Amino acid sequence: MSLARATASRFARIALGHLTREYPNKLDHVMAGPEDVRAPRDLHPIFFGSFDWHSCVHGYWLLATLLRLRPEMPEADTIIALFDDAFTEEKVAGELAYLARPESRGFERPYGWAWSLMLQAELLRHDRPWAKAHAPLALAFKARFEAFLPIADYPVRAGTHYNTAFALVLAYEYAEMTGDQGLYELMRNRALVWYGEDAACQAWEPSGDDFLSPALIEAEAMRRLLPPERFELWFPRFLPDLARKQPATLFTPARVSDRTDGKIAHLDGLNLSRAWCWRTLASAMSEADPAKPHAISAAVNHLAAAIPHISADYMGEHWLATFALLALENG
Repeated sequence: MSLARATASRFARIALGHLTREYPNKLDHVMAGPEDVRAPRDLHPIFFGSFDWHSCVHGYWLLATLLRLRPEMPEADTIIALFDDAFTEEKVAGELAYLARPESRGFERPYGWAWSLMLQAELLRHDRPWAKAHAPLALAFKARFEAFLPIADYPVRAGTHYNTAFALVLAYEYAEMTGDQGLYELMRNRALVWYGEDAACQAWEPSGDDFLSPALIEAEAMRRLLPPERFELWFPRFLPDLARKQPATLFTPARVSDRTDGKIAHLDGLNLSRAWCWRTLASAMSEADPAKPHAISAAVNHLAAAIPHISADYMGEHWLATFALLALENG
């Protein structure tokens, strides 16, 4: 499970093919009146492509990460030119203006918020002006997290965009990269409230449109947010039977019956995000843990089930390469 140069180029070509493709487009857009009937590019000067706003954000994260990992790939110059054009003060101001609308309070909560922070964490790894330009947008979403988490009494455990554990995982990368101890403490405390007493997880999954494993992504959030010694106590309580490959559903890749159906195509993403979580969770297991070989095998099997299909249809093509890169590199 590693990123070969040919694979990086393939992922880059996929993303370059949809980041500036405006249509088809699924807007998350509340209209206050007829004056709000506007085209995606007019509403979002940067993130108007890739079928929806959040997929466009993480498509930029994908390209930025590929550029850092494989700067020699032939698509590098095209990526740099795209980023130079996208991340300008004027275009970021346009994105901020959209957020400032009263109707945009819940825009992309929490999935898009977290991906914006994840993107900023990656842009900060580049010696280019992109992170400085994008910073006001990331700070706006950070502020939204800081306002929202204290009033979010309950987690969202769905296997889709509303999942709160996944948002914590991505936002953690931003907090770590920027040294934002306040945001980290806020997220850790909220994770303990939401998940600290969870035990003997039943793993009622997959659902028909999951692209996240509610069980594994919760465990991954706790792995990142808890000190290792606390996670070592929490994880065996949460999933006590991994050495017996139970719950069995977590070890079995999901079947994808129709990749032209946007919701069913989510299941390819489930297989990729499970591969990511199994890989990172295995890294936290001791060599003596009898569950570790099962976790590694599950990561490999889930990746193999999905990675041939990341460009099978536009319903998956506009986002799946991002999750393939998470499975291969992020952790």
